[in-house]
Amino acid sequence: MRKETSTNALNEKMMIDSCGMSSSLAVIGGRWKPAILCRLSYGTMRYGELKKDIIGISERMLVAQLRELEKDQIITRVVFPEVPPRVEYRLTELGRTMKPMLDAMSNWGNMYRKHINQTQDLSGDSATLHVLDETKIGI
Repeated sequence: MRKETSTNALNEKMMIDSCGMSSSLAVIGGRWKPAILCRLSYGTMRYGELKKDIIGISERMLVAQLRELEKDQIITRVVFPEVPPRVEYRLTELGRTMKPMLDAMSNWGNMYRKHINQTQDLSGDSATLHVLDETKIGI
């Protein structure tokens, strides 16, 4: 865990405070949050459904990521007083405002993946890094 007073933490805070994109990435960044948000953008899900849908995520990591998203007011956790206990997660009103951004990121990621796959197929070298040609991909 990073100290709040460390130079890195202060630099990160300054970056987040001065750049909207950095603020967005601070909330949605990481390995698992995009997968969680992608699923919740389609509707309410139970913890077990998320765990089953997101292949490879550990229970500990899923709980940690859900707690962070809840702390950031992006999702809400609803506990039903039932036996056995039932917990559901859904996007908050603030979280729902992210849907256009999440859709755009998904579309761009699909386009990028397709472009990279095509350029790697043409070069035959999977380690070759290709610069995006804006005229060919319609940017």
